[in-house]
Amino acid sequence: MHLVQETNEGLYLIRRVGSDGIQIGDRVFSSSFLLSPSQYVEGLRARALPDFDESTVAAVLALEPSLVLIGTGQRQQLASPALMAAFLTRGVGIEAMDSAAAARTFNLLASEGRRVVAAFLL
Repeated sequence: MHLVQETNEGLYLIRRVGSDGIQIGDRVFSSSFLLSPSQYVEGLRARALPDFDESTVAAVLALEPSLVLIGTGQRQQLASPALMAAFLTRGVGIEAMDSAAAARTFNLLASEGRRVVAAFLL
């Protein structure tokens, strides 16, 4: 049996989640950002779930996801019903989880070619 390592060239994948930030390639992000398989958006104002306002929702939706993951730090926090409704009423799935779980889930979905966007709140 021939085993071939599949590379996901052109995809942003998360290499490490640590106390100093989240590493993508050789770069470590230490403040909140959005990540899709093909791009990242820095300067996200939200630092925690209560900070996730309409402008943050609009920034996420501009990336045209079918699913949104929110990495909430070392501990999982639950998204408010209003925040969930902001995405679900538009047919976009949403899940909040700790950042390490969000990173693993993002990498898997991005590797499958899914339209996923992750918001990492740092």
